[in-house]
Amino acid sequence: MFDKILIANRGEIALRVVRACREMGIRSVAVHSTADSDAMHVRMADESVCIGPPPGSHSYLSMPAIISACEITGAQAIHPGYGFLSENANFVQMVEDHQLTFIGPSAEHIRIMGDKITAKETAKKLGIPVVPGSEGGVPDLDAARKIGEEFGYPVIVKATAGGGGRGMKLARTAAEMENAFRTARSEAKAAFGNDEVYIEKYLGKPRHIEIQVFGDGKGRAVHLGERDCSLQRRHQKVFEEAPGPAISAEERARIGGICAKAVGDLGYSGAGTIEFLYENGEFFFIEMNTRLQVEHPVTEAIFGVDLVREQIRVAAGLPMDLHQEDLKINGHAIEVRLNAEKLPKFSPSPGRISQYHAPGGLGVRMDSALYDGYRIPPYYDSLIGKLIVHGRDRPEALARLHRALGELIIDGIDTTVPLFDALLADPAIQAGDYDIHWLEHWLEENLSAP
Repeated sequence: MFDKILIANRGEIALRVVRACREMGIRSVAVHSTADSDAMHVRMADESVCIGPPPGSHSYLSMPAIISACEITGAQAIHPGYGFLSENANFVQMVEDHQLTFIGPSAEHIRIMGDKITAKETAKKLGIPVVPGSEGGVPDLDAARKIGEEFGYPVIVKATAGGGGRGMKLARTAAEMENAFRTARSEAKAAFGNDEVYIEKYLGKPRHIEIQVFGDGKGRAVHLGERDCSLQRRHQKVFEEAPGPAISAEERARIGGICAKAVGDLGYSGAGTIEFLYENGEFFFIEMNTRLQVEHPVTEAIFGVDLVREQIRVAAGLPMDLHQEDLKINGHAIEVRLNAEKLPKFSPSPGRISQYHAPGGLGVRMDSALYDGYRIPPYYDSLIGKLIVHGRDRPEALARLHRALGELIIDGIDTTVPLFDALLADPAIQAGDYDIHWLEHWLEENLSAP
């Protein structure tokens, strides 16, 4: 087992890894920018190293600075959290070249799944169902039009190196194809330095279902059910729950078994998530995230496992402590993402926290790095916390979430807490009857900016 782990991240996820290390008796090293010198993960870690000025490109994305921090502190392994360098194959290779351990999958698997076209081709070979669409990248507008005619409109144009909704444009008719194709390529070039795009059939009212998988890197893998992440704004998840309210036990066993076998056949190591669009009883592969997900706590809640602990164990060469026959769902869990944003425009709202009180009680977990007096810097993602609740069933989890939101105090800045208070009152949310487009329509009707 490792003696010391460096955490190449910040905020609540860095604190989450610090806690896992402490429970395992492993010393932790926090890295931070000059803007994060007073951050909670820095305070809680056993050691800390400043790696640069506030912009992420000069600190949390600086590979040489992070490797140097390992050498200075004697850390043997790096946990990347999510975001930043967590899915950067070049970083993984650099870590390995310096005789350090990356707590995550291999550089090869990150490369395979990081390119949308290669990932889709790999998924098909592994027996995972995929969305009908182009075979590989689409070279020009004429080819795009032919594909639109072949599969029938609407279709969606996507960046092969994309993510977070960037480089993604919908063409509902043939007349819209030119604008969608050119705009998607332009956005992809600007965001990822790669303008290659592919085209898929557009599904009308799908849900976003993701399967949590875990592999030991030696051919054994398990699945830990699904999460429903359909409530999204601009392709960003805001509300996640497990198990999915629309998924039957039979469907769960079927798609989970397919994913676990695929991950085992791939020889994948560590945590991963295979994401699908789900419509009319069918699953269609979107992508695989080769890292820990923001929403991993809902899976931990219903299965009673610590995914970060398991990541560390497997990376250290210990046997995977998860067995499919032992993984039984217990109850229902919901997570809401709390952002420092001002409604209704969701504009960033950094600033000083004048008062903070986390909710508590049975079945309530608050993952956050906030504290009284902390000043949220303006340089990073606006996520400031995740409120997770667990109940015997979905109605109890919803009631517990309502109660916990009422206890939560975050003063001094604007947050998205009021959004969830309003959502919980909607009959569709109470019934679990929503798809990936539902929240955008709801926001237009209920939270439109003046």
